[in-house]
Amino acid sequence: MENINLIKVLSNCIASCNHCADACLDEDNIPMMVDCIRTDRACAEICRTTMYLLSSNYKDIQDMIAYCYKTCMKCAEECERHSMAHCQQCAKACRECASACKAYLN
Repeated sequence: MENINLIKVLSNCIASCNHCADACLDEDNIPMMVDCIRTDRACAEICRTTMYLLSSNYKDIQDMIAYCYKTCMKCAEECERHSMAHCQQCAKACRECASACKAYLN
């Protein structure tokens, strides 16, 4: 499957975003983490949908991958605002996913 590398990166991003959102709920100042949690959840869903479409070899996916890139960048920027390890790890996974999406589109 030619899409396998992007699928693997998307899967890692989904796991990182879900972990981050859950870990944010354990933080002392949850209200400060609301935007992070919501962005993590949205990013995980966009990546999951993109991964499913790629897995099915659906051909008209460029716009979805471009939106996935945009969402991953937004999530990385949000997570980078927080010093917690789970946020930093999520930001890294999101940047890797955005980079893989961009490479796929080029």
